[in-house]
Amino acid sequence: MTSEFEAQLRAVSLRVTQPRLAVLAVLRDHPHVDTDAVIALVRVDHPSVSHQTVYDVLRALTDAGLLRRIQPAGANARYETRVGDNHHHAVCRSCGAIADVECAVGHAPCLTASDDRGFVVDEAEVVYWGTCPDCVSAEQTA
Repeated sequence: MTSEFEAQLRAVSLRVTQPRLAVLAVLRDHPHVDTDAVIALVRVDHPSVSHQTVYDVLRALTDAGLLRRIQPAGANARYETRVGDNHHHAVCRSCGAIADVECAVGHAPCLTASDDRGFVVDEAEVVYWGTCPDCVSAEQTA
């Protein structure tokens, strides 16, 4: 997979570095984690990577379109490698778990605005709020 990450970085004119490869690998395996979790997971294999390096990598990869930054209301920013398909998210009000949800209807941007006010819409962001299956189960057994 490293060679795929290397190709992705080169395709957007970013240098291939170990921190960038590590962040991409972490987010491939752990989508929707926040910055602190990314730092902790990167440091498992690269203990000397600084907080600032991870912040810089997240910003560079997001700006280059290799990562998507999501920030549900009242939550820390989260990151994922699934980009370009305009999918949505379901967020648990209880534990904060986030799950991918496919487009509501049709193709991107998934939702057609009732009045786009002259905007050329290229993305729609929808967040479904509720309770995840684990929290529902825990509530039922409590």
